[in-house]
Amino acid sequence: MNSGKKDSLDLDEEVAHPARMYDYYLGGKDNYEADRTAAESALRAAPELRAIAQENRAFLRRAVRHLVNSGVRQFLDIGAGLPTQRNVHEVAQEIEPRSRVVYVDNDPIVLVHARALLSTHPLGRTAVVRADVRDPESILADDQVRSLIDFEQPLAVMLVSVLQFVPDREPQDLVAPLRDAMPRGGYLAVSHPTQDFRASQVDEVASTYTRAKAPAVPRRKAEIERVFDGFELLEPGIVQTPLWRPDGPVAPHLDLIWMYGAVGRKL
Repeated sequence: MNSGKKDSLDLDEEVAHPARMYDYYLGGKDNYEADRTAAESALRAAPELRAIAQENRAFLRRAVRHLVNSGVRQFLDIGAGLPTQRNVHEVAQEIEPRSRVVYVDNDPIVLVHARALLSTHPLGRTAVVRADVRDPESILADDQVRSLIDFEQPLAVMLVSVLQFVPDREPQDLVAPLRDAMPRGGYLAVSHPTQDFRASQVDEVASTYTRAKAPAVPRRKAEIERVFDGFELLEPGIVQTPLWRPDGPVAPHLDLIWMYGAVGRKL
C-alpha cells in the first residue's frame, strides 16, 4: 500500500476516542483502558451497541459491493477507524482488483495501525491520510488524496458512523464541499445513529460519549435526509442498516438497531 506522508503522531492513551471504542465493540484489541472504560459505560446504557457496530460494518460491506458492481473504482472513506475484518479496500479489490481507496481519520493511532496492517491488491492502490471530517476542504486538497482519486471520474465518499461526532456543525455543511467536488454520478454512503428508536437509551449513550470527551449527537431521519441534498437516494432509501439491501433474512429485534444507512447518487 501507499503509506502516505508522515505525521507528527500525538498519541494520547488517556482520552477515549470513538474509533477505538468502536474497535472494542467489534471485539478488537487496538484500544486502551480509557477506551474500554468509556465503551463499557456506553454498553451498560445500551448493550445493543455491539450488534449496532456489527450491523454497521455489514452495511458498509454491502454498500461497497453494490458500488463496485455499479462501476465505482475509487473510494474516499472518511472517518475510517481502525482496520478490522473486510475493510473497504478488501471488499472492493476482491471484486475489481484495480480499485483505489483512500482512508481518512484524525486519530493518530488509527494511522499507526492502518499503515502497519493494511494490504492491497497489486493492481489497486490504498493510502491512509490523517485529516478531519470537520475540514472537508483540507481532505480534498491533500496531495495523497489527489494522487489516488480522480475527481473527474465516478467515486464514492463513505461517511459511515462519523457525522455524529461533529455535534456543533450541520452535517450537510460538511458534505456539501465533498458533493461539489464529485462528478455527476458520484456516490455518497452514510450511516448515522438516530433517536427515532429507544430514545432514552440513545440519550444515555450520548451522555457517556460526552463524559468521555467524544461528544456525539444522534439525529432524526429528516435531518439525515438533508445530508443527501443534491443526491438521488438509492432504494430502499434511508433505513435501519440491516434493511439496506440485506443479503438474507433480517435479524429479529430490529428496534434495537438505532442506526440509519443510505446511499445516494449525485444528480
